[in-house]
Amino acid sequence: MTNAYDRVVGNKGCAGVDNMKVTDLKSYLKVHWSEIKKAILEGSYRPQSVLGIEVDKPKGGKRLLGIPTVLDRLIQQAIQQVLNECFDPQFSKYSFGFRKGKSAHQAIKTALSYVNSGSSYVVDIDLSKFFDRVNHDYLMGLLSKEIQDKLLLRLIRRYLQSGILLDGLTSKRTEGTPQGSPLSPLLSNIILNELDKELHNRNHRFVRYADDCVP
Repeated sequence: MTNAYDRVVGNKGCAGVDNMKVTDLKSYLKVHWSEIKKAILEGSYRPQSVLGIEVDKPKGGKRLLGIPTVLDRLIQQAIQQVLNECFDPQFSKYSFGFRKGKSAHQAIKTALSYVNSGSSYVVDIDLSKFFDRVNHDYLMGLLSKEIQDKLLLRLIRRYLQSGILLDGLTSKRTEGTPQGSPLSPLLSNIILNELDKELHNRNHRFVRYADDCVP
Protein backbone atom coordinates (compact mmCIF):
# COMPACT_ATOMS: atom_id res chain seq x y z
CA MET A 1 0.00 0.00 0.00
CA THR A 2 2.93 2.33 0.67
CA ASN A 3 4.26 1.74 -2.83
CA ALA A 4 0.79 2.31 -4.26
CA TYR A 5 0.44 5.55 -2.28
CA ASP A 6 3.79 6.84 -3.54
CA ARG A 7 2.82 6.03 -7.13
CA VAL A 8 -0.59 7.73 -6.92
CA VAL A 9 0.82 10.84 -5.25
CA GLY A 10 3.71 10.94 -7.71
CA ASN A 11 1.33 10.74 -10.68
CA LYS A 12 -0.69 13.65 -9.28
CA GLY A 13 -3.77 13.85 -11.51
CA CYS A 14 -7.10 15.57 -11.02
CA ALA A 15 -9.76 14.87 -8.41
CA GLY A 16 -12.59 12.43 -9.01
CA VAL A 17 -16.30 12.77 -8.31
CA ASP A 18 -15.69 13.48 -4.60
CA ASN A 19 -13.36 16.44 -5.38
CA MET A 20 -10.64 15.02 -3.14
CA LYS A 21 -7.18 16.13 -4.28
CA VAL A 22 -4.08 13.96 -4.15
CA THR A 23 -2.67 16.29 -1.50
CA ASP A 24 -5.65 15.49 0.75
CA LEU A 25 -5.21 11.72 0.60
CA LYS A 26 -2.71 11.31 3.45
CA SER A 27 -4.83 13.13 6.03
CA TYR A 28 -7.95 11.27 4.86
CA LEU A 29 -6.27 7.88 5.23
CA LYS A 30 -5.07 8.70 8.75
CA VAL A 31 -8.68 9.03 9.82
CA HIS A 32 -10.46 6.47 7.65
CA TRP A 33 -7.98 3.78 6.58
CA SER A 34 -8.89 1.22 9.28
CA GLU A 35 -12.57 1.20 8.24
CA ILE A 36 -11.66 1.16 4.53
CA LYS A 37 -9.31 -1.78 5.03
CA LYS A 38 -11.98 -3.62 7.06
CA ALA A 39 -14.55 -3.11 4.29
CA ILE A 40 -12.13 -4.38 1.62
CA LEU A 41 -11.24 -7.51 3.60
CA GLU A 42 -14.90 -8.22 4.37
CA GLY A 43 -15.94 -7.71 0.75
CA SER A 44 -18.29 -4.83 1.46
CA TYR A 45 -16.23 -2.01 -0.08
CA ARG A 46 -17.92 -0.33 -3.03
CA PRO A 47 -15.99 2.00 -5.35
CA GLN A 48 -17.36 5.42 -6.19
CA SER A 49 -18.34 6.39 -9.72
CA VAL A 50 -15.61 7.60 -12.06
CA LEU A 51 -15.54 11.10 -13.49
CA GLY A 52 -16.03 11.03 -17.25
CA ILE A 53 -13.95 13.45 -19.33
CA GLU A 54 -14.06 13.56 -23.12
CA VAL A 55 -10.84 14.59 -24.89
CA ASP A 56 -10.16 15.12 -28.59
CA LYS A 57 -8.37 12.31 -30.44
CA PRO A 58 -5.47 13.32 -32.73
CA LYS A 59 -7.21 11.89 -35.81
CA GLY A 60 -10.66 13.24 -34.93
CA GLY A 61 -13.45 12.07 -32.67
CA LYS A 62 -13.54 11.88 -28.89
CA ARG A 63 -11.90 9.61 -26.35
CA LEU A 64 -13.72 9.04 -23.06
CA LEU A 65 -11.49 9.00 -20.00
CA GLY A 66 -12.73 7.76 -16.64
CA ILE A 67 -11.03 9.32 -13.61
CA PRO A 68 -11.49 7.36 -10.36
CA THR A 69 -11.39 9.08 -7.00
CA VAL A 70 -7.94 9.37 -5.43
CA LEU A 71 -8.87 6.67 -2.91
CA ASP A 72 -9.99 4.27 -5.63
CA ARG A 73 -6.83 5.03 -7.60
CA LEU A 74 -4.85 4.00 -4.52
CA ILE A 75 -6.71 0.70 -4.15
CA GLN A 76 -6.54 -0.05 -7.87
CA GLN A 77 -2.82 0.71 -7.93
CA ALA A 78 -2.24 -1.76 -5.09
CA ILE A 79 -4.22 -4.43 -6.95
CA GLN A 80 -2.35 -3.69 -10.18
CA GLN A 81 1.03 -4.14 -8.52
CA VAL A 82 0.14 -7.62 -7.27
CA LEU A 83 -1.63 -8.80 -10.43
CA ASN A 84 1.15 -7.52 -12.67
CA GLU A 85 3.63 -9.90 -11.03
CA CYS A 86 1.25 -12.76 -11.81
CA PHE A 87 0.26 -11.90 -15.37
CA ASP A 88 3.14 -9.99 -16.96
CA PRO A 89 5.47 -13.02 -17.21
CA GLN A 90 2.77 -14.69 -19.34
CA PHE A 91 2.66 -11.87 -21.90
CA SER A 92 4.27 -12.07 -25.31
CA LYS A 93 7.69 -10.50 -25.75
CA TYR A 94 6.17 -8.73 -28.75
CA SER A 95 3.72 -6.83 -26.54
CA PHE A 96 5.23 -3.43 -25.75
CA GLY A 97 2.44 -1.24 -24.33
CA PHE A 98 1.94 -0.50 -20.63
CA ARG A 99 4.76 -2.78 -19.52
CA LYS A 100 7.78 -2.01 -17.39
CA GLY A 101 10.97 -2.11 -19.46
CA LYS A 102 9.05 -1.96 -22.74
CA SER A 103 8.63 1.08 -24.97
CA ALA A 104 7.23 2.33 -28.27
CA HIS A 105 10.80 2.68 -29.57
CA GLN A 106 11.41 -1.02 -28.94
CA ALA A 107 8.20 -1.83 -30.84
CA ILE A 108 9.36 0.25 -33.81
CA LYS A 109 12.80 -1.37 -33.73
CA THR A 110 11.24 -4.85 -33.76
CA ALA A 111 8.93 -3.95 -36.66
CA LEU A 112 11.90 -2.55 -38.59
CA SER A 113 13.81 -5.79 -38.04
CA TYR A 114 10.96 -7.67 -39.73
CA VAL A 115 11.21 -5.41 -42.78
CA ASN A 116 14.98 -5.74 -42.94
CA SER A 117 14.75 -9.52 -42.78
CA GLY A 118 12.47 -9.75 -45.79
CA SER A 119 8.89 -9.32 -44.62
CA SER A 120 7.00 -7.47 -47.35
CA TYR A 121 3.37 -7.30 -46.15
CA VAL A 122 2.13 -5.21 -43.24
CA VAL A 123 -1.37 -5.29 -41.72
CA ASP A 124 -2.14 -2.40 -39.37
CA ILE A 125 -4.83 -3.31 -36.82
CA ASP A 126 -6.43 -0.71 -34.56
CA LEU A 127 -9.25 -2.09 -32.42
CA SER A 128 -11.94 0.60 -32.54
CA LYS A 129 -13.10 1.77 -29.09
CA PHE A 130 -11.42 -1.24 -27.51
CA PHE A 131 -11.42 0.13 -23.96
CA ASP A 132 -15.11 1.04 -24.25
CA ARG A 133 -16.16 -2.43 -25.41
CA VAL A 134 -14.34 -4.85 -23.13
CA ASN A 135 -16.69 -7.70 -22.22
CA HIS A 136 -16.76 -7.93 -18.42
CA ASP A 137 -17.71 -11.61 -18.25
CA TYR A 138 -14.97 -12.63 -20.67
CA LEU A 139 -12.38 -10.60 -18.77
CA MET A 140 -13.46 -11.98 -15.40
CA GLY A 141 -13.21 -15.49 -16.85
CA LEU A 142 -9.58 -14.87 -17.77
CA LEU A 143 -8.83 -13.41 -14.35
CA SER A 144 -10.48 -16.29 -12.49
CA LYS A 145 -8.10 -18.76 -14.16
CA GLU A 146 -5.22 -17.22 -12.20
CA ILE A 147 -6.87 -15.57 -9.19
CA GLN A 148 -8.31 -17.77 -6.45
CA ASP A 149 -9.32 -14.92 -4.13
CA LYS A 150 -13.10 -14.52 -4.60
CA LEU A 151 -13.18 -11.22 -2.71
CA LEU A 152 -10.57 -9.75 -5.02
CA LEU A 153 -12.45 -10.91 -8.10
CA ARG A 154 -15.63 -9.36 -6.74
CA LEU A 155 -13.84 -6.06 -6.06
CA ILE A 156 -12.40 -5.98 -9.59
CA ARG A 157 -15.86 -6.57 -11.07
CA ARG A 158 -17.22 -3.73 -8.96
CA TYR A 159 -14.54 -1.46 -10.37
CA LEU A 160 -15.50 -2.53 -13.88
CA GLN A 161 -19.17 -1.85 -13.20
CA SER A 162 -18.85 1.39 -11.24
CA GLY A 163 -20.87 4.15 -12.84
CA ILE A 164 -19.47 7.03 -14.85
CA LEU A 165 -20.44 10.66 -14.24
CA LEU A 166 -20.62 12.63 -17.48
CA ASP A 167 -22.36 15.99 -18.03
CA GLY A 168 -23.99 15.79 -14.62
CA LEU A 169 -25.53 12.34 -15.15
CA THR A 170 -24.27 9.03 -13.76
CA SER A 171 -24.63 6.02 -16.06
CA LYS A 172 -24.15 2.35 -15.21
CA ARG A 173 -21.49 0.46 -17.14
CA THR A 174 -22.08 -3.02 -18.49
CA GLU A 175 -18.96 -3.17 -20.65
CA GLY A 176 -15.61 -1.46 -21.03
CA THR A 177 -12.77 -0.50 -18.73
CA PRO A 178 -12.31 3.28 -18.88
CA GLN A 179 -8.93 4.74 -19.71
CA GLY A 180 -7.65 6.71 -16.77
CA SER A 181 -7.63 4.06 -14.04
CA PRO A 182 -4.48 2.27 -12.83
CA LEU A 183 -6.01 -1.14 -13.53
CA SER A 184 -7.17 -0.58 -17.12
CA PRO A 185 -3.79 -0.92 -18.89
CA LEU A 186 -3.07 -4.29 -17.24
CA LEU A 187 -6.61 -5.57 -17.82
CA SER A 188 -6.37 -4.61 -21.48
CA ASN A 189 -3.11 -6.53 -21.86
CA ILE A 190 -4.66 -9.58 -20.17
CA ILE A 191 -7.41 -9.64 -22.79
CA LEU A 192 -5.19 -8.81 -25.76
CA ASN A 193 -2.72 -11.48 -24.72
CA GLU A 194 -5.30 -13.89 -26.13
CA LEU A 195 -4.86 -12.17 -29.51
CA ASP A 196 -1.08 -12.48 -29.17
CA LYS A 197 -1.41 -16.23 -28.53
CA GLU A 198 -3.50 -16.66 -31.67
CA LEU A 199 -1.00 -14.71 -33.76
CA HIS A 200 1.78 -16.91 -32.38
CA ASN A 201 -0.21 -20.05 -33.18
CA ARG A 202 -0.62 -18.87 -36.77
CA ASN A 203 3.13 -18.18 -37.03
CA HIS A 204 2.61 -14.47 -37.71
CA ARG A 205 5.33 -11.98 -36.91
CA PHE A 206 3.77 -9.09 -35.07
CA VAL A 207 4.27 -6.11 -32.83
CA ARG A 208 1.55 -4.91 -30.47
CA TYR A 209 1.41 -1.68 -28.51
CA ALA A 210 -1.79 -1.63 -26.40
CA ASP A 211 -4.72 -1.96 -28.84
CA ASP A 212 -2.57 -1.18 -31.91
CA CYS A 213 -1.14 -4.20 -33.65
CA VAL A 214 1.00 -4.69 -36.78
CA PRO A 215 1.33 -8.33 -37.90
